[in-house]
Amino acid sequence: MIDWQVIDTVLLDMDGTLLDLQYDNHFWLEHLPEVYAREKRLSAEEAREHLHSRFHTGKGTLDWYSLDYWSEQLEMDIPQLKRELKHMIKIRPFALEFLQRLHASDRDVVLVTNAHQKTLDIKMEQVDITGWFDRVVVSHDLDSPKEQQAFWHRLQDLHPFDPSRTLLIDDTESVLDSALAYGVKHLLTLLQPDSSHQKRVDTRFPGIHHFDEIMPEAIEL
Repeated sequence: MIDWQVIDTVLLDMDGTLLDLQYDNHFWLEHLPEVYAREKRLSAEEAREHLHSRFHTGKGTLDWYSLDYWSEQLEMDIPQLKRELKHMIKIRPFALEFLQRLHASDRDVVLVTNAHQKTLDIKMEQVDITGWFDRVVVSHDLDSPKEQQAFWHRLQDLHPFDPSRTLLIDDTESVLDSALAYGVKHLLTLLQPDSSHQKRVDTRFPGIHHFDEIMPEAIEL
């Protein structure tokens, strides 16, 4: 699926790609509505419907990914609530070996995430994988989410790469669409970003289940 001989740069998403999306989905769709219902004295169904409708607004924007934004909007300490479930944060199968092999190669390996810096900090407290990357790029620092072309232009300025020799792996198809429009040639998605859900069968981009399917050549580590 991947000809590693033509790949110089590997751009990797975090949530739903390297890390299991179950933690995020459970927090936003189950845990937070339960806490919100108690604090606002709403029924569980009222809280869930209210929050779900708000979560659909602004999807794919920097605010949508910002814990500070949601803390202000909902009048709750979202980072603290996320820490209550940090035991659920886990790396996907074969992801660590995949990172180790990439790190041992001569390729540039870059984490590109829309996650807010506070989200990144919470997750790296549990599974610190930052040492396997040449650079960690948070879209908030570039003032643009990966869904927008500005992100890729600013990434190019920060960490020059040849789009024709770059691989992006991301579970969000709108991000892959944006990368494709910029010219990134090699694109992969994940078929099961959340291990508690069924595998996706309708992806528009080539997909993998686990990283052992595309493991780069073995190098003595």
